[in-house]
Amino acid sequence: MERMKSTWIRIGEEASVASSIVESGRIAGTLGFEKKRQLMISTAVSELARNILKYADRGEIIITPIQEEQRCGIEISVRDRGPGIADIEQAMKDHVSSSGTLGLGLPGVKRMMDEFEIDSALGRGTRIVVRKWV
Repeated sequence: MERMKSTWIRIGEEASVASSIVESGRIAGTLGFEKKRQLMISTAVSELARNILKYADRGEIIITPIQEEQRCGIEISVRDRGPGIADIEQAMKDHVSSSGTLGLGLPGVKRMMDEFEIDSALGRGTRIVVRKWV
């Protein structure tokens, strides 16, 4: 696989959320993901980007093509400097929301992706890294 650069998107308004959704789908397509998986990736990015706007006002998404031995994939790194998540274990449960939504966002992202990592510190923000393999 030819080495592709990371795509960095600053999230701060609805237009940047839309850009992150489109760009993640486009990159997934160039990596050989089938359409259904491209949509899963774009859906996960949509959820993560909207969480930035909802909870932290602004942040960033970095989309990186990755290769490990004989497989390739995509890594999405999401970072904000918002209030942080007080109870990650609780936030990862279905139907738990601190903002009155359905509470399916982070658990849904975890289910859609192959790998999911989350790190959050109160008053310092949240970092989420997800990966999907072709």
